Amino acid sequence: MKVIVIGGGPAGMMAAITAAESGNKVILLEKMERLGRKLLITGKGRCNITSSLPSDEFIQNTPGNGQFLYSCFKNYTNQDIIQFLKSHGLEVKEERGNRIFPVTDKSLDVLECFVKRLKELNVEVFYNTKVTDIIQKNEQKKLQVRTEYNKLFEADKVILATGGKSYPLTGSTGDGYKIAENLGHTVTKIRPSLVPLECYDKKLCKDLQGLSLRNVNIELKNIENNKVIYEDFGEMIFTHFGVSGPTILSSSAHLVRYKNIYELLKNKKIILKIDFKPALSDEKLDERILRDFSEFKNKQFKNSLEKLLPQKLIPIIIEKSKINPDKKVNEITKQERKNIVKLLKYFEIVITDFRPIDEAIITSGGINIKEINPKTMESKLVPGLYFAGEIIDVDAYTGGFNLQIAYSTGYTAGSEGTPFFDPKTNN
Repeated sequence: MKVIVIGGGPAGMMAAITAAESGNKVILLEKMERLGRKLLITGKGRCNITSSLPSDEFIQNTPGNGQFLYSCFKNYTNQDIIQFLKSHGLEVKEERGNRIFPVTDKSLDVLECFVKRLKELNVEVFYNTKVTDIIQKNEQKKLQVRTEYNKLFEADKVILATGGKSYPLTGSTGDGYKIAENLGHTVTKIRPSLVPLECYDKKLCKDLQGLSLRNVNIELKNIENNKVIYEDFGEMIFTHFGVSGPTILSSSAHLVRYKNIYELLKNKKIILKIDFKPALSDEKLDERILRDFSEFKNKQFKNSLEKLLPQKLIPIIIEKSKINPDKKVNEITKQERKNIVKLLKYFEIVITDFRPIDEAIITSGGINIKEINPKTMESKLVPGLYFAGEIIDVDAYTGGFNLQIAYSTGYTAGSEGTPFFDPKTNN
């Protein structure tokens, strides 16, 4: 069988490898000058390969249609990708948050494992080859792939793995959406996910720009109904426009699918609450502040917080506490101290928007999952057409889950074997 894979990211490369391992003649078409451009920048160039969590928990970490991936995650697991890399001489290590990285800390080494296997399997790769459309040849039960220079490739099976619209400089410019729409497929609304958030108070953000916080608790809340949308613990960073970092990026994946989110953001109804001292209860934090104040009782208030807070945060807390910065520490009242505790445990920022999609790590939205067979990744509308990776309407939190989606859907789309049997549905 002749198989054409469109897109040379992790999903496309995995699909091509799997199809070739089944004995098919495989052609991989990539519009950039090299494979895996986006893979190279993942994990800040280190490549967060996958997560060490049990495979069942991958669905829980995929807020964007995670249940759809049940079969894919079973077909190709986190242990499978680790074994694949090890078989090509690349060892991995586990870091905080169950994140798996190559021991070399180089995403290029991960990419080279894929490229090496493609060469071993004699997969023919065409670079600088942009696909414009796929043509159904119903009478022959074949598909034709046409490039921008009107070159035609014919195949029994075509796997569309062109990615989403995030990081367009890597080649992810949404080309596959139009190709699929021309074949009758529906593309759900495209939005940024795993993306920094903008804040209303720009002066605050500018003053705190570059401040990186570890071990903080965040909460995103809809003040219209007083409901918590998302909660997380970990790292975040202040930027000139708002907030970013792992906890914030993961929160955006949840936030983007929240009902009427853009209207709520516009009306300043979404609040980010930060607990700077989550390990301490209000009472324990008050005791801690009392100890510091006892030590610095003859100092001015503005000089008494160095042990408690990062330097950049001190003037902000002082200003919001409304305590005279020149006031002696031993003159601060119990109520003023409680106000400091409240600021540190319930620091609130109004969120007004997501950053643009070209700053997002991944895309939320894509080919409607109702039009794809979840066991095989084959189109329900066009026989012989398959999908893999970010082009599908699925997205997950940070931590290696989105790359695992790429491997698992790519493997399933490229596979010729029996699809995974789901004992829960008896199908």
